[in-house]
Amino acid sequence: MSETIGASWPGIARSPKTPFKARMARLILRPAVERIDVRLTFPAGTVWGAGGPDSPEMRIVRPAAFFSRLGADTKIGFGEAYMAGDWTTGEGTDLADLLRPFAARLTTIVPPSLQKLRGFVDEKLPHAERNTLEGSRSNIERHYDLSNEMFAEFLDESLTYSSAWFADLEADEPLVRAQERKIDGILDQARVGEGTRVLEIGSGWGTLAIRAAQRGATVTTVTISQEQAALAQERFVAAGVADRIDIRLQDYREVTGEYDAIVSVEMIEAVGEEYWPTYFSTIDSLLAPGGAVSIQAILMADHRYKATRNSYGWIQKYIFPGGLIPSPEAIDRTLAGHTSLTVTETRPLGLHYARTLREWRENFDTRWDAIRAQGFDETFRRMWDFYLAYCEAGFGVGYLDVAQLRMERR
Repeated sequence: MSETIGASWPGIARSPKTPFKARMARLILRPAVERIDVRLTFPAGTVWGAGGPDSPEMRIVRPAAFFSRLGADTKIGFGEAYMAGDWTTGEGTDLADLLRPFAARLTTIVPPSLQKLRGFVDEKLPHAERNTLEGSRSNIERHYDLSNEMFAEFLDESLTYSSAWFADLEADEPLVRAQERKIDGILDQARVGEGTRVLEIGSGWGTLAIRAAQRGATVTTVTISQEQAALAQERFVAAGVADRIDIRLQDYREVTGEYDAIVSVEMIEAVGEEYWPTYFSTIDSLLAPGGAVSIQAILMADHRYKATRNSYGWIQKYIFPGGLIPSPEAIDRTLAGHTSLTVTETRPLGLHYARTLREWRENFDTRWDAIRAQGFDETFRRMWDFYLAYCEAGFGVGYLDVAQLRMERR
């Protein structure tokens, strides 16, 4: 047991006792990493992997616990083992750089013969995490209501918690400027200007609503996060646009009215597959004739979406309960089957998200003492370090993408 893990992490404090599954995990992992440019180093001096001395190092601290977690639940156990300190990075190795080779081969690490058994080992989404009206509020609270102060420590001053859009990925540009460009891109796609009636689904901390109001629009923005809503209202007043923005603690399914532009930033991932038809048909019903929609959505390839849509992974258990990432094709199928909308423009920003996540992680690490002073412990730190690095690696190798999608009526 790690000495830093307290009673608040009962699932992490003790590794599962599954000797047979642990042996199987060891037998599967070793040949898999022999095809990957990494080094797995063990306390006894053993080294696995195809990487040389300069390749990323994954240091196995407690082999028995590591393989027990991996064997008990591969999709969740790998991240839990990092949270517990069963493995860490070697000296000079960045966590995202280590995870990148794994992410690039995520579909081939497990042999095809064993992938056929996915249905027997994948956990299903817990019933309590379904995105019903009540379930959605609970799921959102578990992430977005952690602490406004905690998010403020690692986000830029715009408090924007979604992918930025950099003018040049290699150039030195402040993150806040790249976030403003992202927001302007969404507002431009939706043709937001003077007199536009805007609906925003998912308020965040209010930055997009402020920018839309500054363009002369009137904005209705809905959220089910009480923490975000309270701070967003304060920011509307400070920006001098509170008279142009109506913020509501309201689920998107409860909205009525008619809007010239509907925007939503990285919210569809929290909707849940069974509610995508409701989400898009609601947008369709609220959109005024001639109106436009702009949604920024995290995406994955259709074959990966189909392979993972019924499973439950580490990111859902610890970071985004109830979440599911769609594919572009899944969105197209839902639009065609349930709405009069179609995607008319796609702006991909996947590598921009990799850079955004790296900057957040660097900020999180730099500001850890201030975050810890708010009551967060070392296990929480390792959980967020893994989450940010895991996502950075996924976007960096193209396993994940993000895009701004304009939708209009056919």
